[in-house]
Amino acid sequence: MQTDFVATLFDGNSNPDKVTVAFTMAVNALQKGHTATLILMAQAVELGQPDAAAEMAIGAPFEPVADLLATFVDGGGRIAICKSCMIHNGFREEQMDSRFAIIGAPDVIDLLMGAKGTLQVS
Repeated sequence: MQTDFVATLFDGNSNPDKVTVAFTMAVNALQKGHTATLILMAQAVELGQPDAAAEMAIGAPFEPVADLLATFVDGGGRIAICKSCMIHNGFREEQMDSRFAIIGAPDVIDLLMGAKGTLQVS
């Protein structure tokens, strides 16, 4: 699962500004013609649940996160969930959106090392 651009997000619902920025940058990477993956780590794994970002919107000039998510996935962007973080935060795979990949630490390293560019939002 190699990709040109990797954004790593560590915050979830408690920090909608950071979530919005991560999704905005990931969408922009796609719009510039790059392949892109957004990795949900630490508290961000809660966003792996279906409709978890439905109400997240920080206002203009930013789009609501649910719209950014739809644009990202529909545009071919991939979302990956850190399995260890998911388990640590009390979630199970069946609670996560089936469109998202559950990955381990070696996969995270491979994505980061193979990317042309990365963004860490923490």
